[in-house]
Amino acid sequence: MNALDIAKELAKLLVAQGWKVALAESCTGGLVCATLTELAGSSDWFERGYITYSNQAKTECLGVPAELIESDGAVSEPVAKAMAEGAQRNAKVKAAASITGIAGPSGGSIEKPVGTVCFGWTIQSEGVVTTTCQTKQFKGDRQAVRQQASTFALAELLALLKANNS
Repeated sequence: MNALDIAKELAKLLVAQGWKVALAESCTGGLVCATLTELAGSSDWFERGYITYSNQAKTECLGVPAELIESDGAVSEPVAKAMAEGAQRNAKVKAAASITGIAGPSGGSIEKPVGTVCFGWTIQSEGVVTTTCQTKQFKGDRQAVRQQASTFALAELLALLKANNS
């Protein structure tokens, strides 16, 4: 399934649950939000997006501790977790996702090569907040990495919401 097809299925599920979603994007620079808002009626289930490209934005907009970014790096599961939880908390929604990574062509290292992307998904259900994180390594140029990351973020959010709904 492509990102738009996943977004359509996600929209149906969110509407059925009466939920809204928020996004916190770094390396994808709003691609996920753009995909979601491409759908007519997205204001019924899409609350907002945070494009927190800089470390300062992650701290100011999402409450990611600067010390966490310094100790683990902006591209890390702890930061992705804090981003998703900050988006969920600040937007007062039931579901949120975050993406932080190295799209390239520069910026990579031996430990975190270009194409490394960390994700976080936060779901609040029955008063309990649960966050799941994952790191993926994508291949290709900058645009390919960003597109793969966007599609993966949506697919995993859909899977988690389906699992939560069953």
